[in-house]
Amino acid sequence: MATEIDIVILSYAQTEELKQVTSNCLSSLVASEDPELIKFNIIVIESQKDLKPFQYAHGHTVYPDVPFGYNRYMNIGISMTSAPYICLCNNDLLFHPRWATEILKPFAVYRNLYSASPMCMIHHSKLGIKPNMGLFDGHRERNEVSGWCLFFKRNMLQLIGQLDENFIFRHASHDYTHLLSALDLSHFLVTSSVVDHLDHTTLNKQEPERFNELMFMQDTYYEKKWGYRLGRRWKNIGV
Repeated sequence: MATEIDIVILSYAQTEELKQVTSNCLSSLVASEDPELIKFNIIVIESQKDLKPFQYAHGHTVYPDVPFGYNRYMNIGISMTSAPYICLCNNDLLFHPRWATEILKPFAVYRNLYSASPMCMIHHSKLGIKPNMGLFDGHRERNEVSGWCLFFKRNMLQLIGQLDENFIFRHASHDYTHLLSALDLSHFLVTSSVVDHLDHTTLNKQEPERFNELMFMQDTYYEKKWGYRLGRRWKNIGV
């Protein structure tokens, strides 16, 4: 029987180029595994509402009727799924063959493992990490935790709850890492599993005002929530 994995992908196809980015992501995902061994249940959350009722190939496309929020939209996708494993993804990803087969292997060995990320040939190579170097245990964003591709057991949600929807974009993955650390939940970077991240393909297309909103408007909330635990005293700056 095939192992089922729910995949939630966020997309914002403002242009044909960005629409193609999502399509390329989906094509690489579907081609990456033998469907008789790994079954992907794919949900695409599309922010470009005027595309409706367009449906991407290989998955079910949803057009939420609520304002964009990275965690809000991920929660919508999560609520539509039920498989024992979930993977939350950016749309600017390219999945290498057998990435899912490889990322599942540590879960069968380490029963207390809740979360994992694949490595990225583009990003992690700059850190001196190469494929098949083993498992890296830790909670550091953009090190052990690839915020663009978060793979975890569904039952972990019973411990962390739903994703914090106060995070519209930036700090969403940092919040995830801090929750894992605070609750002492194991996370591995699995270097035999490779998913390349093209990095900010959609974000870099935004107008300056929207870019700043997505990148900097949650800074105060983030510091208020996590600053004390991280050893920084939060200051009331009158906002």
